[in-house]
Amino acid sequence: MQKTKLKGFTKILGQTALIALITFIMSEITLRIYNKINPSFVFYDSSYNRFRGKPNAPDYDFKLNSQGFKDVEFTVEKPAGINRILGIGDSFAYGVVPYQYNYLTLLEEKLNKSGQKTEVINMGIPGMGPRDYLSILVNEGLKLNPDRVVLSFYIGNDFLDNSMTTHLRKEEKSYVVALIKSLIKIQSHYQGTFINTVPKYEDNQPTIDNAKYLQNTVSKSNMFVRNPADGMFKGFVEDAVKDLIKIKQICDSQNIPLTIVIIPDEVQVNSQLQKQVKQAFDPNNQNLLDFEIPNRLLTEKLQQANIDYLDLLPDFKVASQKTRLYKPNDTHWNIAGNRLAAELITQHLKSKNNQP
Repeated sequence: MQKTKLKGFTKILGQTALIALITFIMSEITLRIYNKINPSFVFYDSSYNRFRGKPNAPDYDFKLNSQGFKDVEFTVEKPAGINRILGIGDSFAYGVVPYQYNYLTLLEEKLNKSGQKTEVINMGIPGMGPRDYLSILVNEGLKLNPDRVVLSFYIGNDFLDNSMTTHLRKEEKSYVVALIKSLIKIQSHYQGTFINTVPKYEDNQPTIDNAKYLQNTVSKSNMFVRNPADGMFKGFVEDAVKDLIKIKQICDSQNIPLTIVIIPDEVQVNSQLQKQVKQAFDPNNQNLLDFEIPNRLLTEKLQQANIDYLDLLPDFKVASQKTRLYKPNDTHWNIAGNRLAAELITQHLKSKNNQP
């Protein structure tokens, strides 16, 4: 009798496992087919297009253009008499603020007001890194015949993006697992709108909770450690700079001036956030952190490669003493941060144009 029950249980268990396996396989196939038809950021994409906007999708009260960029429509052929600038970057270039407040939009306005007939094309795509910046320049940028490339390099993750992309390629082979992980992450931590489909932007609305934001900031603060034992971060710097040098070489071959805009992480300019990070990362107050290390390493490499750059950190540190420049718990600039960046970039580009 006992053996009969055991056999029955084993049979049911086997059937359940088979059904689960079939369901998993069918779900995997279905998700892969769906993603081919209607690509989603949930699933890994080896190109730079994973988080690219959908053509003509809403973004607050604006609509993305037909290529999924947060910009108005533009022609491949450059209009006569126009100075065309390509704005390449990640989610900072794309921006969490509405189109009219984005620093690349404001840059175009300021340059035109100064008498330069300028078109700034915002090619920002969230989730990109140095290797992706190289790819989008080659695949989509050069054919637009730009007069300058302005590449926004975000200190907060651009050093790590190449390594993170390699890691994701290994980890996210299953679409079902990727979907489950994405749903858990959104349900656990996200408080704002994941896609800017709402008609009104709230400049002071936190994106995630305080604890999670602090945890995220602390987790990436290894880049600020003085004299790290393993030297791993310097390797990330070398890897990122290699791609920037390739971009410089391509631009030089086409006689296109290149400017790297170095975007600071919020913890580098927000003194209150720095105190919180120090308490969590360095509770014994051993003075482990130097929040300007990444910028010094990067600017030294850019100078050696003769790459023009604008480091926003000094001006943002000064301005942040009086004005909040980042959206709460978001890492991205708010309206004031975008406005300041546009002003500083405008001044820098005008100074380059006035050089003999």
